[in-house]
Amino acid sequence: KNDPIFLALPLWLGAAGLIGSFIGFFFVSTKEKGDGWNTNLTALMFALEKGMYIANLIFLILGAVIVVVLFGPDSEIGWRMYGCVVVGLIAGMAIGKGTEFFTSFDYGPTISIKDRARTGPATVIIQGMGVGMVSTILPTLILVVTIVVCNALAKEYGIALAAVGMLGTLAVSLSTDAYGPVADNAGGLAEMAGLGPEVRAKTDSLDALGNTTAAMGKGFAVGSAVLTALSLLAAFKEEATHSKKLSFDVSDPMLLAGTLLGAMLPFFFAALTMMSVGKAAAEMIEEVRRQFREVKNAKGVTLLEAIKKVTAEGALSEEDDVEPDSDRCVMISTRSSVKEMFAPGLYAVFTPLIAGFLIGPRMVMGLLAGCIGSAAMLAIMMGNAGGAWDNSKKLCEKLQIKKTDVGKACVVGDTVGDPFKDTSGPSLDILLKLMAMVSLLMAPLIDGKDDWELWYVGAIISLLCLIATGVLMYKGILTWKDPLGMAADGGSSASEKQVATLSEPTVTTAPVKAWGNDSGAAGSAN
Repeated sequence: KNDPIFLALPLWLGAAGLIGSFIGFFFVSTKEKGDGWNTNLTALMFALEKGMYIANLIFLILGAVIVVVLFGPDSEIGWRMYGCVVVGLIAGMAIGKGTEFFTSFDYGPTISIKDRARTGPATVIIQGMGVGMVSTILPTLILVVTIVVCNALAKEYGIALAAVGMLGTLAVSLSTDAYGPVADNAGGLAEMAGLGPEVRAKTDSLDALGNTTAAMGKGFAVGSAVLTALSLLAAFKEEATHSKKLSFDVSDPMLLAGTLLGAMLPFFFAALTMMSVGKAAAEMIEEVRRQFREVKNAKGVTLLEAIKKVTAEGALSEEDDVEPDSDRCVMISTRSSVKEMFAPGLYAVFTPLIAGFLIGPRMVMGLLAGCIGSAAMLAIMMGNAGGAWDNSKKLCEKLQIKKTDVGKACVVGDTVGDPFKDTSGPSLDILLKLMAMVSLLMAPLIDGKDDWELWYVGAIISLLCLIATGVLMYKGILTWKDPLGMAADGGSSASEKQVATLSEPTVTTAPVKAWGNDSGAAGSAN
């Protein structure tokens, strides 16, 4: 239990994974030509996976050497731990392949979303949610088998080693995850530069592949977060029972109450992040509308008039060009992203503190257990549903039906899927680890405490949480108000003045009715 070899093993394995990743990087290559949508995306995927396979193989070889050096060639416990690493690595790869099946438009789940678009965006949303929910089955079974096998081999330490195995070659697997945004932004640059449709076809096909690799990366993140949180849960149990043994029976009312509370938190956390995206998007839309009306060049030509002209004529002289204020849009997005994270961060930290001090360790144990199960399912569902929605739109582009009603319905699904896969889903992995770490750090303070023994400390923390909630409501961070509500009601003189001030990102201007007359030109601009 106190042998330093067990502390050194994961460090050595991490170093071995880095070496394998460095070598695997040089095997990422393909002979496919840039034929746009005619490119074999499966072959391109294998080009990325080839580097991961080589890195994993080297990692396993070096891992076996490390086990022999640390434990000896005949050590049963050493090979048991090596088995946990192998199981974790295989589990990560299996989760990745399952994610590819549910998010790539080469397979039935994503194609089914495109097919449902014939009856409108509502059935696209329904089918996408169904695909996301079904996609939780395979990762869940893989994680269950991993936990059971590793627990049989080396107890809680084996589960932690499985997480090390899953993330051992993170350097190369994370590179495939980062590939998605790079390909997406390349497509945006090609469009802004006015390059030909053949260039855009190439970037779009690569972006479709990037959606799948990003979803695979999120699958890795969820799997490792669950295994890590389980290890931290075991560590919390040990730290909270040094001075006095406590019962953590699943039928205990306190533990069950904590489980229900923990299962609710990921939904609340995801709701806060999704609504934050909606508010920030509303502010951005209103700012773009304002610039279309008010930003002018030296000749007095507005940005909207310039867009209409370039749409009709296909070109614009330099003196007629109108430069938009992109810096302000970046400022709105950046400030909103920071401001809107106060509430999720507040509740992720305060909830285990309140549960631990107000009631006791058993409540925290149930809280963490419920959060692990609920957050894992919700994160997988959101990540895969978002990726499938996005690639259903890419499939419409490949089939050249994006401008039809089917394509427009898939665009609606993609709009819903973006906060699913890029915001709420990944944030749940952070919630898992953050709550587990806060609980572990708090454990010595509630070591051996009975229920309600430190209720007065929990009451003080609860009061602080209520005060912080009131401040967030006063500042408009926690609110049901529509950011475009003022504009819909005709605006106000005070809010009109805010438009000229860079220090305030919330912009409410003239009525939306004035924008509605120009919706066709706006659509062309988009």
